[in-house]
Amino acid sequence: MNNPPPVMDSATRRRRAALFLFMLATGVSMASWVARTPAVRDALEVSTGAMVLVLFGLSIGSMAGVLASGGLVRRHGGRLVITVGAGLLVAGLLVIAGGAALEVSGGVFGGLALFGAGMGLAEVAFNIEGAAVERAVGRPVLPVLHGCFSLGTVVGALLGMGSTAVRFPVGWHLAAVALAVAAAGVWTVRAVPAGTGREKRDAEGAGGAESRGGERAGGAESRGERAGGGGWRAQVAVWRDRRLVLIGLIVLAMAFAEGSANDWLPLLMVDGHGTGATAGSLTFMLFAVAMTTGRFTGGPLLVRYGPAAVVRVSAVVAAAGVALVVFSSSALLAGAAVVLWGLGASLGFPVTISAAGEGVRDASARVAAVSTAGYAAFLVGPPSLGFLADHVGLRNAMVVVLVLLGGAALITGALRRRPGAQMAEVPSS
Repeated sequence: MNNPPPVMDSATRRRRAALFLFMLATGVSMASWVARTPAVRDALEVSTGAMVLVLFGLSIGSMAGVLASGGLVRRHGGRLVITVGAGLLVAGLLVIAGGAALEVSGGVFGGLALFGAGMGLAEVAFNIEGAAVERAVGRPVLPVLHGCFSLGTVVGALLGMGSTAVRFPVGWHLAAVALAVAAAGVWTVRAVPAGTGREKRDAEGAGGAESRGGERAGGAESRGERAGGGGWRAQVAVWRDRRLVLIGLIVLAMAFAEGSANDWLPLLMVDGHGTGATAGSLTFMLFAVAMTTGRFTGGPLLVRYGPAAVVRVSAVVAAAGVALVVFSSSALLAGAAVVLWGLGASLGFPVTISAAGEGVRDASARVAAVSTAGYAAFLVGPPSLGFLADHVGLRNAMVVVLVLLGGAALITGALRRRPGAQMAEVPSS
């Protein structure tokens, strides 16, 4: 850490900027959809219960994309997976727009499935790309990368609120967002090098090595065979590392805390503290701003204090925010406490992803495995709180988040950097 970070060349700088731009665009697209959900429901003329079934398309698509992404990156490289993910994301937005305009519930369901699949594919591949850039430049990149997504959700929410206020047709709104995402995707794909994260046997490279010496060829051969075993087996095998298991537990807790706020915070304020719907939405906006602020300002803290100390404090701060929201009798204090919740949860996901990629071998498999665990917790875990809330109330159900954050704070020692780990590289062809 005493050595100055390497100077970025123009290609790396352009690659980093492209990743930032597309993460911003995906955040805008997600928040745009969320903000216009009531308008879509009204256009489809369905009940809230029926709308839940429509929304299930997003969950199905997201989990399918997340679970498939790691293996696809190992087989084909990050750029191809990002290309496919961006295409599905844009297609999904257009199908949602068409389904809403034509008042076809099945169309919106299918569009959400495509949108979710594209999001899931691109998100895991972006973490692998971001981890590679982070190691190349020698300074934190993933927190800002995820911060761009958070910033995009703020921008998208504001655009959605404005479009709703002026009664701009939801179909045209989502179609315009799709075109913007497509433009960002094209520029990103051009800036990202081919092959990042790909681990497979390169017969031609092994042959060339053989012509330069049998021993060297043998080494290349064995390395290719080890990498060629990729796919699910490689992604499962990395979990034999006890340190990675602890990192996975940390990301589960931190992603669960973030996802719980995304899914339940407005309703938590309305039902749990008796605020109005507008106040509930503004509280969520406050949370999103806090998340964005934490991710954009966390880099210097990580450099100075290290990931273990930063995530430990982050978990404690997030737990304090959740505790105030759950146990405070003041709606005003609870609303202010979401700032602590957002700031504390902001760095957990990107920092754990960065720590997972520090291994010299199987870096892409490690990043993909932890990313998948994190997104699974983010997407699947929080909805399960709804079943618990039916029995104990939503505020009391959030005690689960509090317990998970406390557990994460106790095991952050697993995030301590290994000597020389910052030099590890995600395989690239």
